[in-house]
Amino acid sequence: MMGKKTVEGRDQMSIISLDDLVPKDHLLRKIDMLFSFDFIYDEVKELYSEVGKESIDPVVLFKICFIQYLFGIRSMRRTIEEINCNVAYRWFLGYNFNEKIPHFSTFGKNYARRFVGTDIFEVIFTRILDEVSSYGLLSPDTIFVDGTHTKASANKSKYEKTLIEKSSEYYQEELEKEINEVRKAHGKKPLKKKK
Repeated sequence: MMGKKTVEGRDQMSIISLDDLVPKDHLLRKIDMLFSFDFIYDEVKELYSEVGKESIDPVVLFKICFIQYLFGIRSMRRTIEEINCNVAYRWFLGYNFNEKIPHFSTFGKNYARRFVGTDIFEVIFTRILDEVSSYGLLSPDTIFVDGTHTKASANKSKYEKTLIEKSSEYYQEELEKEINEVRKAHGKKPLKKKK
């Protein structure tokens, strides 16, 4: 006999824990077990006022960006749409079904008013990489390069010189060190260090 599902269950009230709906082996659950984003509070405390209306939790703002980049979501607007629908994303942010997810423009407003002109993103990104590396989750064995061909619209008379942080040099040194260990294990000479 053919079964037929009705839509009556859509309006039915159920008592269930958000934690029960997120699979035990979900990537965000694994990240949450290993890694704490609480260090962000100390990094951004100077950027917030002691008076006024309470802001959106800065850890939530950075976790939203983390979700966007981790799952390859192309825009902040789309990220917020996904968070509204995805139970695991809500769980990771600490939002239940009754709480409204921040508007997609919230991050842009915070960036323009609070974070612009600071190195807070680099500091937080470097800290996350260091933490991930300390758990052995960062592997320099595979490198992904974006091969998209895009026509540049650069004006040679208008450009800015910027300094790159030393953290990239650290990872370059680590990568070279691991390459030389592999070469040594295979009886090859280590690579010469380049400046």
